[in-house]
Amino acid sequence: MAQEEIIKQFETQQVRVVWDDEQEKYFFSIVDVIQVLTESADYQLARNYWKVLKNRLVKEGNESVTNCNQLKMTSHTDGKRYLTDVADTEQILRLIQSVPSKKAEPIKQWLAAVGAERLNQMQDPERSLQQMVADYRRLGYSENWINQRVKSIEIRKGLTDEWQRGGIHDDKQFALLTDIITREWSGMTTREYKHHKGLRKENLRDNMTNIELMLNGLAEATATEISQQENPIGLAANAKVAKRGGKVAKDARKSVEKELGHSVVSNKKAIDYIHPQDELPFSETK
Repeated sequence: MAQEEIIKQFETQQVRVVWDDEQEKYFFSIVDVIQVLTESADYQLARNYWKVLKNRLVKEGNESVTNCNQLKMTSHTDGKRYLTDVADTEQILRLIQSVPSKKAEPIKQWLAAVGAERLNQMQDPERSLQQMVADYRRLGYSENWINQRVKSIEIRKGLTDEWQRGGIHDDKQFALLTDIITREWSGMTTREYKHHKGLRKENLRDNMTNIELMLNGLAEATATEISQQENPIGLAANAKVAKRGGKVAKDARKSVEKELGHSVVSNKKAIDYIHPQDELPFSETK
């Protein structure tokens, strides 16, 4: 089941949402919706409200609401992922009926808008790109960084297409080739790089600086060009190409570091250079 965790904004409140490709529906964090309905600034109070409400609904036999799913979502408090009660749009609409709130009608309209937005994105992929850019802006990333990030996605797509053409289809092999490229130019595997930045489930590229993104993009773009010229088949052949692409970026990195006098492989994550005073809102792992 392909699932994508994203953040949707209702007024000033962030609502965690998962899109399920197989079922083609959204699942919303129930506690986040409760927090909207109760207009509570305290997340723990919203959790307690849902616990009490859920017990009452169970006693009333209201299984259409209480028979909810649980999906792993990123916590508001510590950034870790925990199993979270979620409900689809239909269940959320029924839940709203059980919570006296002046936000009931606005959130119903919001749910309809969210669903329509997804349908539009499925029909026009450019809308997804526009939404991604809007989300990065909302999180505080600079326009220059956003441009680099969008380009890095295009480069990555070209590389993975090449790997597939070369007979690579297994996720573990994709991860292995990615590690080869990353280790070659940065000196660390993807896991080590994330640890270096103090990341857990967060996306590594979303926490790279402009220079890191450019070097990673150079490595992947070079590997793509070599692959298109030499047509490697199989894991071993593609691994050699990945290493060569990474070396080009490593040489560029050394030149940059010689000029700057310090390493450009940073231990900073986005929270350190976007919102130094505030907690960075959690993002899609997506």
